[in-house]
Amino acid sequence: MAAMSINTGDAEVDVKVSEWLEWDKNEKTRTAVIELVAQNDTEELRSRLCNRMSFGTAGLRSKMGAGNSMMNDLTIIQTSQGLLRYMEKTCPKLKEKGVVVSCDARHNSDRFADLTATIFLNSGVPVYLFKCTPTPFVPFCVSTLGCDGGIMVTASHNPKEDNGYKVYWNNGAQIISPHDEGIAKCICENLQPWPDSWNTDIVHSSSLRKTPKDLKNDYFVQIKKLCCHSSSNQNTTLRFTYTAMHGVGYDFAVQAFEAFNFKPLIPVKKQVDPDPEFPTVKFPNPEEGKSALDLAMSTANEHNSTVILANDPDADRLAVAEKLPSGDWKVFSGNETGALFGWWCWTCYKRDHPESSGEDVYMLASTVSSKILQSIAAREGFNFVETLTGFKWMGNVSHDLMENGKTVLFAFEEAIGFMCGTVVLDKDGISALAVAAEMAAHLAGKGMTLATQLEEIYNTYGYHTSCNSYFICHHQPTIESLFHSIRNMNGPGGYPTTCGPYSIKYTRDLTTGYDNQQPDNKAILPTSKSSQMITFTFENGCVATLRTSGTEPKIKYYTEFCADPSKGLGKEAVKAELDKMVACIIDSFLQPEKYNLIARTE
Repeated sequence: MAAMSINTGDAEVDVKVSEWLEWDKNEKTRTAVIELVAQNDTEELRSRLCNRMSFGTAGLRSKMGAGNSMMNDLTIIQTSQGLLRYMEKTCPKLKEKGVVVSCDARHNSDRFADLTATIFLNSGVPVYLFKCTPTPFVPFCVSTLGCDGGIMVTASHNPKEDNGYKVYWNNGAQIISPHDEGIAKCICENLQPWPDSWNTDIVHSSSLRKTPKDLKNDYFVQIKKLCCHSSSNQNTTLRFTYTAMHGVGYDFAVQAFEAFNFKPLIPVKKQVDPDPEFPTVKFPNPEEGKSALDLAMSTANEHNSTVILANDPDADRLAVAEKLPSGDWKVFSGNETGALFGWWCWTCYKRDHPESSGEDVYMLASTVSSKILQSIAAREGFNFVETLTGFKWMGNVSHDLMENGKTVLFAFEEAIGFMCGTVVLDKDGISALAVAAEMAAHLAGKGMTLATQLEEIYNTYGYHTSCNSYFICHHQPTIESLFHSIRNMNGPGGYPTTCGPYSIKYTRDLTTGYDNQQPDNKAILPTSKSSQMITFTFENGCVATLRTSGTEPKIKYYTEFCADPSKGLGKEAVKAELDKMVACIIDSFLQPEKYNLIARTE
């Protein structure tokens, strides 16, 4: 096969095809490339072979298929070879400490995990290999075992056609710069598979391959420390319905409930077993709201259950829904759930540390998330830290705070990611569901619900009303043109000063590093030219951020309007004003008709 004549009419494509057929030993992906050659589909070959997935702080995530731009056996081998070489340079005790490798239940995840483990084992690096675990179990194992890093094969809540490769460093948090650049460079220097990289037999024969059985129990011992009301949990009258969204969370969720002394969960039977086809949902993402939770709601209604807890397929996210007195279901947004968790974590901490002033206590949220924690912190006396988007930032900042003797109670992002305590320095949907259940049970014992407590929080700290959504755009040049237009609305380099009738007070562009709220017009938060992110602060206090997703073809917008409780502006008035502003932002800045953007479907 490697000797077949290649003549597509494009010299660069010819070289890449020959290279692929020489290196790839997976018959399915080899055949796919050969068929494209036979069809003379040079455009598709160029797209697949002349573009390489970029390795960043999110690792890799892409559609599975043949080619350098997709997830497949060869690109997994190349990535693992590069990661190994980088770790050999930067981790002097790598062959002593080893790495953790695990995967979700997606198509090819098991295979990709074995290939990854093979690369490290062949080089004498111990590998703690697990299968079908939640993503947060990997950083937990990295920290607990003292490993130099961890790899999780997962595409989280992406469509079934996708897969991914997520990397953790020896501090138990996701990698950030400069590790991502260093790993990417080493990948490009190690593209040709090494002689033994394709042979995964070593995974089953090597004494360096380890799978400690007690680590799972250790995880539940640790998250049990987050439990504050074990005895009352056992007696609650609340019934909780759970869905794993066809992912890997169910067994862990069951044991988390046991650790918190709850009666068993009510499972959504059609969704609790791993199934890479995700047959019952259009998108396997509980963040999509009611459209993703139909089966959970019908199951809950059948069993007189009033609270739904939903993990995404790799169980690092958590969605919460509650049945209202009207019989309707309220699906809490990530910001609303974050507000509830923030209040609860502070309440539990003060119960156990009544003398604490909070000066060494911290909570964190990403810059596109609600500022409710900031408002609670200002009133209660603890500290709030805002980070860039993503738990890679919150995990690393939390680690640094802990190293300096500080206590981190909670961190969250609006995309239903929650870190309760520091058992895991990443979002963890398993510990979060147990804490959420305890919070709901405690409130029920006082005759309250999650919804009524949320209103109490807003009455106390001000209404923080959010409106977040997205448009889909598969064409990168269009995305770049859209953001270029925003940056030059008032002539070259002239950011907009108004949006409809609303005046803009500050503009922060974390792509270019511009921030006119700072004396030198330079942003304080880290910048990245590889992604788009502009934040507008309006004169009326509304904050709006437009950004691209690092893992999906989406242009996202995040808006929040916070009303000062002392000024008497009610919830409905705040929401009505925000709705008007969002409409202006869409019409003036995003211009979906001009750029042919696809609106989110409910």
